Amino acid sequence: MSLISRLRWNEAPSRLSSRSPAEMVLETLMMELTGQMREAERQQRERSNAVRKVCTGVDYSWLASTPRPTYDLSPIERLQLEDVCVKIHPSYCGPAILRFRQLLAEQEPEVQKVSQLFRSVLQEVLEKMKQEEEAHKLTRLWSLRPRGSLATFKTRARISPFASDIRTISEDVERDTPPPLRSWSMPEFRAPKAD
Repeated sequence: MSLISRLRWNEAPSRLSSRSPAEMVLETLMMELTGQMREAERQQRERSNAVRKVCTGVDYSWLASTPRPTYDLSPIERLQLEDVCVKIHPSYCGPAILRFRQLLAEQEPEVQKVSQLFRSVLQEVLEKMKQEEEAHKLTRLWSLRPRGSLATFKTRARISPFASDIRTISEDVERDTPPPLRSWSMPEFRAPKAD
């Protein structure tokens, strides 16, 4: 046997290429949920041990072994969460995890509430994705719409800054005085004379 056949450096790993981005997002988010549930359960156990230690005055924590996790998601709840996780775009996976960790740090929920908090974070992310998609559609429509030329705008608009239907005293005075000499660089704007 040659050494080259053992190394197989030129073959791409089949495990990485067979997984779709949606599967990777699903696995990442569900691993995050499981890890945070374990952490919440550990913190809850530590709080109860601290309360028991204060009440009894004795610490037997060194004697007790680490108990197995007591709370687990029901299969239906797990499937529902997986269904929502699959809808998350890979670019939103990191921000979803950060938001989830932030809410856990702020609220310190019990183990039973962690999955509800996770679901609410996923719903927030889906809403944000929907809003950004709508905004993207609007910008695409705006950029693809036909634009009118400036020539059509010029024919429709007439510049008459002094023309008005409202009679004022200054207007009567201005009509009686001769127009001042204008400089050659300024355009001449005059209201049409009513006969």
